Amino acid sequence: MELFIYIFAALFSVINPLGAVPIFVGLTQDDSMAERSRISFWTAINVFIILIISFFVGQYILAFFGISIDALRIAGGLIIVNSGFALLTGKFSKTRGVNKKVANDAQKRNDIALTPLAIPMLAGPGSMSLLIALYQDSPEISQKVITCVAIAAVAVVIFLVMRSAHYLSRILGASGIVAISRIIGFIVIAIGIQYISSSVVNILSTITLK
Repeated sequence: MELFIYIFAALFSVINPLGAVPIFVGLTQDDSMAERSRISFWTAINVFIILIISFFVGQYILAFFGISIDALRIAGGLIIVNSGFALLTGKFSKTRGVNKKVANDAQKRNDIALTPLAIPMLAGPGSMSLLIALYQDSPEISQKVITCVAIAAVAVVIFLVMRSAHYLSRILGASGIVAISRIIGFIVIAIGIQYISSSVVNILSTITLK
């Protein structure tokens, strides 16, 4: 249970579906309730598939390019910290690749569940690198199963948040969503710094032993 809570909290903080609420509302403002539900469902499914692939296949990509897990943690930590700062400053749209041009292009498409909603807005480099690092830290099958369950739980929460995005937007308002995003941003920065510091310690200890 502790492992599940840790992975769920880390993924939820990095993905931050609440931060995507204003963008979802803007992209689906002219859609019907049924269409919004469909987009929410397939966004969650796409995020789940992307994260599962990242979790199980990511290590082989690292091996192919000769990238160490510590290097990945540092790179991923920098991305996560950058995302956290973006949340604190309210610039998460630009850092997730959702600029005005992308948003206008998405408005003209029939389906936005895969892009830009699922990727890069939700399942971005930060969550992918986090899962690749978690795979290395989960040698037992039970740990991998728990991670998959946590990913599924995050996908369910994404569906619920996206499905209720227009209600949340009315209830919380722009200031409420920004406040929550900034709190989550602080947590995201802490996660990123933790990854960077632990990797630096591992690298320095390896050099010392040699």
